[in-house]
Amino acid sequence: MSDIRHSLLRRDALSAAKEVLYHLDIYFSSQLQSAPLPIVDKGPVELLEEFVYQEQTKDSVRQIMFSSLFSPQGNKADDSRMSLLGKLVSMAVAVCRIPVLECAASWLQRTPVVYCVRLARALVDDYCCLVPGSVQTLKQIFSASPRFCCQFITSVTALYDLSSDDLIPPLDLLEMIVTWIFEDSRLILITFLNTPIAANLPIGFLELTPLTGLIRWCVKAPLAYKRKKKPSLANGHVTPKAAPDSAGTDRDSHLLYSKLHLSVLQVLMVLQVHLTEKNLYGRLGLVLFDHMVPLVEDVNRLADELNPLNASQEIELSLDRLAQALQVAMASGALLCTRDDLRTLCSRLPHNNLLQLVISGPVQQSPHAALPPGFYPHIHTPPLGYGAVPAHPAAHPALPTHPGHTFLSGMTFPFRPIR
Repeated sequence: MSDIRHSLLRRDALSAAKEVLYHLDIYFSSQLQSAPLPIVDKGPVELLEEFVYQEQTKDSVRQIMFSSLFSPQGNKADDSRMSLLGKLVSMAVAVCRIPVLECAASWLQRTPVVYCVRLARALVDDYCCLVPGSVQTLKQIFSASPRFCCQFITSVTALYDLSSDDLIPPLDLLEMIVTWIFEDSRLILITFLNTPIAANLPIGFLELTPLTGLIRWCVKAPLAYKRKKKPSLANGHVTPKAAPDSAGTDRDSHLLYSKLHLSVLQVLMVLQVHLTEKNLYGRLGLVLFDHMVPLVEDVNRLADELNPLNASQEIELSLDRLAQALQVAMASGALLCTRDDLRTLCSRLPHNNLLQLVISGPVQQSPHAALPPGFYPHIHTPPLGYGAVPAHPAAHPALPTHPGHTFLSGMTFPFRPIR
């Protein structure tokens, strides 16, 4: 290693960096073939830092160097470039090299999503699949580089979209992400809060937050795991797809998704303040309506695919989570759409009481009504699929008055009970 270091001293920074990457590729390949555990030798990463960064103290210079080395160029070298980047970031995770992780976070933010998911898959393979227990090494970077963790979560949710059994996130990965977010839900917003933002975001790149991907996980999970256990026909005989010991794993995953859903709702509820501070309230949707369309279509398809008689609880849970996410996202300004848009979008979904209430929405109170501040009147337009219910008399001596129902703690949203 010292011979390589001395031979590179006479080179300029860029050519030295490229030479270092060549030697790193050889080194990592030989180590990955022979070592059963994650590599912890710091020599290659220190060598890269010395000649790529040239002891730079300015983060902008590091970012430029990293980008010039690893940005996709649309040629045949991209495969080798991505393979080397995966090995480098995996090594940086193992030895907790913060400068490399920070550069990788910026790279994920500026690179098309098709390359971001490749890096995410490489890290998941290294730390969640190949070596049991190594996910603890990945988990420790939460305090070292939150920016990288945020971008990694966004990439992982883009990779694992639950569209098939193979694209359900591994339990170790899910548990790690839920632990991160449950410990500090602001992690989801780090990129959004620390990035200059224009009202129009580029297409084909990672989103500013992993909110959409996490909502997708929470909404689709009950149906995706039910599909995973659905018996299949083989030679005319019904064979179960789930392993005998999968019941405990499923219980663990359901609890994790419940915790994740709660954290997502809590983050959505505080978004209005941040959007207002950035003068983006009503101008920037962090949960895009165009991304909700395929989610609703997937839920509808999964509900049709599963037998409603055998999956009624899962369908109900999925639609409840969808309704809650839509309502809180709209109330906070994260989702920019109208109730009419929601009615059209959700018209083909199975019936769900909460979803019907959300897409009906509250109405403006009449001018002559005297109601306390913060109180919304009951819905006057009946939910879809229900007939109009005649109003009660103004004064009914035999019946007590009832307070308005609340949708979530701290967010008043009363509805007329469905009859």
